[in-house]
Amino acid sequence: MSKSQEYIKGRGAQSNVPNRFDANSHEFRDDFLNYCAAEGDDFQESKTTIIDTFPKTIVNKVESPDVGMSYSLNPYQGCEHGCIYCYARNSHEYWGFSPGLDFEQKILVKQNAVELLEKKLRSKNWQAAPIVLSGNTDCYQPVEKRLEITRKLLQTFLKYRHPVGIITKNSLVLRDLDILEELHKDRLVHVNISITSLKEETRRILEPRTASIKKRLETVENLSAKGIPVNVMMAPIIPSVNSHEIMPLVKEIANRGALSVGYTIVRLNGAIGTIFTDWINKTMPDRASKVLHQIESVHGGSLNDSRFGTRMKGEGEFADQVKQQFKIARNLYLKDRERPTLNCGLHEIYKDGQMKLF
Repeated sequence: MSKSQEYIKGRGAQSNVPNRFDANSHEFRDDFLNYCAAEGDDFQESKTTIIDTFPKTIVNKVESPDVGMSYSLNPYQGCEHGCIYCYARNSHEYWGFSPGLDFEQKILVKQNAVELLEKKLRSKNWQAAPIVLSGNTDCYQPVEKRLEITRKLLQTFLKYRHPVGIITKNSLVLRDLDILEELHKDRLVHVNISITSLKEETRRILEPRTASIKKRLETVENLSAKGIPVNVMMAPIIPSVNSHEIMPLVKEIANRGALSVGYTIVRLNGAIGTIFTDWINKTMPDRASKVLHQIESVHGGSLNDSRFGTRMKGEGEFADQVKQQFKIARNLYLKDRERPTLNCGLHEIYKDGQMKLF
């Protein structure tokens, strides 16, 4: 295997694919790669770079009808977790970066996120509706441990008694258990934990810089023990990679106290098709062709389907089998469990940061 073909450990994407908006692109020539190999040099930067940004708004209206949320908030753009299948990779192109390695290595930090959220929640025109942290990239990715922007956002939601949802695959969420418990007292928080596999080997290559499966299961258990509503997302289902784990995974998360489970079937939109194809040929060469063909079979012969209503769940025999397995698993392990509805009724009287007496 040549230098350009070697698997980059600790990263999902294995290269920087061209940005579709750039007029020019670059590639590594063999003579350059051979020189780097001879000198013992890395042919591309492997460190993570943090880039400060100061946007004008922070709460995004979600227009897609099949996402399951109305508003989202992302304190970070790009994600060091490096999940190979991540649909958010394409959004990095709007910032002038590649959806490949750049997405994992160049993390944009919204330094004024807290101020913008507070301004939004205090607006006279704003009416409370659940805002989900991490609609695009994980709010508990590694840089959060140092910057604590997500923690400050949660404190702001608590101050204004505003409902919030969280999506993460990082056990760092437990650091903020004190705030989550306070939010839960007024039915103001839901937590969604993403768990795609019970096998650590699969997790390491699929989601290289995420919390271990053991840590994530413990997170479900610890949050549930405090009464905080937890939904687990088995997303995405990838044929012949984790599709055989549906029943055991739902059983395990039910035993840990989760109230519900959701799923999506992988779709490789935009540049992700190229990135994923390169990755699977390096990590699972023995079944790469089979996996890619099975993905195509649920999306009408393509690696991607952009149609609302079908893009998340797929079509065809495989998609139907997945749907039936989840139906059976829910009946077996999660029957009669239900997540409480988030409370949107308190915010108006806390709109100025303290309870209005009159």
